[in-house]
Amino acid sequence: MRDTVAVILGGGKGTRLFPLTRDRSKPAVPLAGKYRLIDIPISNCIHSGIRRMYVLTMYQSASLNAHIANSYRFDQFSRGFVDILAAEQSTRGGTWFQGTADAVRQAWHHITDRPSEHLLILAGDHLYRMNYSDFQKVHMDARADLTLAVQPVTREEAPELGLLKVDATGRVVAFAEKPKTPEAIEAMVVDTTAFGLSAEEARRRPLLASMGIYLARTESMRQLLALDPKQTDFGNHVIPAAIHTRHVQAFGFSGYWADIGTIGAFYEANLDLVEPEPKFDFYDSKMPIYTHARYLPAARVLQASIEECLISDGCVIEGATVRDSILGVRSRVHRGTLLDRTYVMGADSFSREPIDGVPVGIGEDCEIRRAIIDKNARIGRGVRLINAAALDEYDDPAGRFFVRDGVLCVPKGAVVPDGTEF
Repeated sequence: MRDTVAVILGGGKGTRLFPLTRDRSKPAVPLAGKYRLIDIPISNCIHSGIRRMYVLTMYQSASLNAHIANSYRFDQFSRGFVDILAAEQSTRGGTWFQGTADAVRQAWHHITDRPSEHLLILAGDHLYRMNYSDFQKVHMDARADLTLAVQPVTREEAPELGLLKVDATGRVVAFAEKPKTPEAIEAMVVDTTAFGLSAEEARRRPLLASMGIYLARTESMRQLLALDPKQTDFGNHVIPAAIHTRHVQAFGFSGYWADIGTIGAFYEANLDLVEPEPKFDFYDSKMPIYTHARYLPAARVLQASIEECLISDGCVIEGATVRDSILGVRSRVHRGTLLDRTYVMGADSFSREPIDGVPVGIGEDCEIRRAIIDKNARIGRGVRLINAAALDEYDDPAGRFFVRDGVLCVPKGAVVPDGTEF
């Protein structure tokens, strides 16, 4: 796939992942204790032989820049790179990206600086493992202009996805972006046994959804984007129009795939990793997920109880109970504290310098359940964060914590004073 350039869409403000995106762009959000969201598509590209990648983003790109600069340094003879392209204003004009297609259109002059025959467009907030060579083979064999990666889904999942219908050859003949009514969903029902499902499973998942992964001939994509500047989104505009004038093909993907662009989905995908048989396997030796190489000491556990957890390098757990949780790099948890189904993202350094009397980490005698504690957060002694009222949405007036999708989130660098209860 040396003739392919990858474009990873980093999204806009990332409002669905707030407050995790309050101080960083969406692709830079920490994942699984030691990774970032951006590591997933980049690792897939590397394993697929794609060495030229652009990441399109608009907001808070400093930490993303630092992570990529520290993580992905290709051999000087490989011509490989991972470049970040932010929305910009120039003599050509330019505004904030108005949608996925508009982002690619505005960055086109950068993307095509290095000639390519094919363009692979990826989302920056999905969790999956794919060898894009298989994707390209289907694309090339069909002689398609544009190929969409698709997966069978249930009726319940359909309203948040782009649905499509295909003919006997796998060519896309109809597309509906996020249909909301039962009638619109039923109109997109297909026989998914053609995509490897059993008859029973096909009845449960009778719809084909676009995964937001596209492979196009570069010239075909240029022409599609040049048709109408008002077509700002691939799902809403470009793809529905293309199926009437171009050969749009479907590539069926049978592996695990999750869109983790909301707090609820992000939380569930991470917490699934502590299960005995997680849906996504970070321990795959054939296609590992790459990230920033850190030189940290092993985790230190002193008189603690730990059940079904992921513990990252540099953690210190002293006299605490940690259940069904993930502790990111350099996390500190003190005596008498209970963590239950909580993702602690860790810290950027081992510094213990207190702010308002509270050092980085989780203090003594705390109780925290169903929560995400972002990096460098400071949780004082005797803090109880359990969302006792079972709220689905909540904003703390002082900005110390938020609730989204029923998950309590302490933002990056927040200070939660001693004795706080919620």
